[in-house]
Amino acid sequence: MITYDEAYTKVLIQTLDFGAESVALFKGIDRILVDDVRADRDFPPFDRATKDGIAIKYGAFEKGIRSFKIEGVISAGMPQQELSDTNNCIEIMTGAVVPKNADTVIMYEHLNIKDGYATLNKSVVKGQDIHYKGSDVISGSVLLKKNTLIGPAEIGVLAAVGQSSFLVKKLPKVCVISTGNELVDVSEHPLPHQIRKSNVLSLYAALLKESIKANVIHLRDDKDSIKKELSDILKAYDVVLLSGGVSRGKFDYIPEVMQSLGVEKVFHRVAQRPGKPFWFGTQESSKTVLFSFPGNPVSTFANYHIYFLPWLRKSLDLVSIEKHVLLDKAFTNNTTLTRFIQVKTENKKGVIWATEVRENGSGDLTSLAHSNGFICLRPRKMAYNKGESVPFISTNSKD
Repeated sequence: MITYDEAYTKVLIQTLDFGAESVALFKGIDRILVDDVRADRDFPPFDRATKDGIAIKYGAFEKGIRSFKIEGVISAGMPQQELSDTNNCIEIMTGAVVPKNADTVIMYEHLNIKDGYATLNKSVVKGQDIHYKGSDVISGSVLLKKNTLIGPAEIGVLAAVGQSSFLVKKLPKVCVISTGNELVDVSEHPLPHQIRKSNVLSLYAALLKESIKANVIHLRDDKDSIKKELSDILKAYDVVLLSGGVSRGKFDYIPEVMQSLGVEKVFHRVAQRPGKPFWFGTQESSKTVLFSFPGNPVSTFANYHIYFLPWLRKSLDLVSIEKHVLLDKAFTNNTTLTRFIQVKTENKKGVIWATEVRENGSGDLTSLAHSNGFICLRPRKMAYNKGESVPFISTNSKD
């Protein structure tokens, strides 16, 4: 049995590169850019008005002119016009190209317009209310760096530079497997000795939050059928997530079957609670990584967030930032196990506090719905004090 820190390190060493693929603009949300995105022209591409009003030559104002004859009107989308007489003005709408021979825009609120003339009622500053060409970025500038996670703002940038499709990092092909003769489908009415499948559906839903649509398979506790199914699965998927079958029961066949299929065991059993029987391995021939979690709901859910998500993010070159919270009460952990305790966090005046969510062991599925993460308490002789900062593993993407 190895420590949590050793297990975490060993998992992150086994990251994979899934390659790249081209996606259409609106298929790119929550994906990772492969290449830098550069400006294909200056932004803005021309001097543009930022207010509705008039455009003048500031030199006319300097000469004392306060009432300007209106030559015409220009709107956004029109080609650049020209102010024929620099003592006059042109009405201009927001977003329109500033006309030649003009260098200042004055908003309607600072004007009185009557009989074809615009008269100032406020002082003017040269160049006001103009968004100058290239003042945001110049052509060729990097707008989005590679490995950026694409959100709505990034979609807007990609659209602005004409990238209707672009390269993103491929996501892994994932198979989620449940084991156990006691499990029945959600739609079935379980007998007294049966339970409905839930672990794999929690994993399926969690993967959807990462834009991964996994395949879900159930294996009964039969060694030969498990071996046959897993042999095919290993050839077809980048990642296999299993729930159950890795403890020391007489029907926990997964470790034995993995060995017979040539899967290299990286480790089995971690000094932690929950999730001690966690099994992790790789198959070099198919370049498949296998996470085999204990079958108890809390153990499966915890290990997915503790190990798999950091592994996935590192494989996609995303930076994982360790979060911390403050304890709202004292804890002790003078065992040899790293403890992951369910908590509910609360923001109090900008400080995140964690309150323990009571559970009835690692089989208590309902407790997961009342928490939003786990605190990590490594073994130590001294107590963890109230107000002490400890690592926090979020199970909610908004935290």
